[in-house]
Amino acid sequence: MSRIRLGVNIDHVATVRNARGGDMPDPLRAALLAEQAGADGITAHLREDRRHIRDEDIAGLKAQLKIPLNLEMAATDEMLAIALKHRPHAACIVPEKREERTTEGGIDCISQFARLKPIVAALSDAGIRVSMFIEPDRKQIDAARNLGAPVIELHTGAYANAAGEARRAILKHIHNGAAFGAELGLEIHAGHGLTYDNVAPIAAIAQIRELNIGHFLIGEAIFTGLAAAIAGMRRRMDEARSEGDSPPAQRSGGPLRVPNAASLDERPEEAHIKK
Repeated sequence: MSRIRLGVNIDHVATVRNARGGDMPDPLRAALLAEQAGADGITAHLREDRRHIRDEDIAGLKAQLKIPLNLEMAATDEMLAIALKHRPHAACIVPEKREERTTEGGIDCISQFARLKPIVAALSDAGIRVSMFIEPDRKQIDAARNLGAPVIELHTGAYANAAGEARRAILKHIHNGAAFGAELGLEIHAGHGLTYDNVAPIAAIAQIRELNIGHFLIGEAIFTGLAAAIAGMRRRMDEARSEGDSPPAQRSGGPLRVPNAASLDERPEEAHIKK
């Protein structure tokens, strides 16, 4: 099974900075530290309200990073113009509402198809690799492919917030969505709400090539440092991937169960306490 990439989202370094104003802590410094610590890419979401990442952050990241920059953006004319100006390696199109604290789900590629099609085309024509942040639904995946996006990022927030049988069912849905997307020739990414305690079953899905993780890593970095937080996540992802490569008799009970992952019967907050 191929090595899974880790994209580190540095939005919430900017959240702390903006809480008091000024320039510190610097998201660019965090991104460069993440690069040194082994991150495979950096993700930054420039929101319409600029609640965390600012325009100058994108300029600095593009100028100084040696690893790919993934710009998360809403499907607006303003964000399209910014993406075309800075030419990040990738652009992930996400839904956006001013009243939400964080992205609450995947973008609807079916109902917004006519709006999304020219944006995907413009980004692609500029050499920017387009990803659609969507739910693991076959119709949405098929619509993303028809938009011309080569990549989909499956929303894992519902999985992260569920427990027991509900989490098991959502995990199966993600697994099936990843397999379907790969059959269509799409590259599969995943992210949202992933932590040390819940990442392993997602990382073990063979078709997923990249995970994008931010909030947990920035929070963990307060206690352990950013490099250590990234190393801890990298280790858990690699262990899950290795488990997927082992012979069936050596696995811990089926392709969707991996060692060291929190029990799917635990509530998320209980798993975190046991970390």
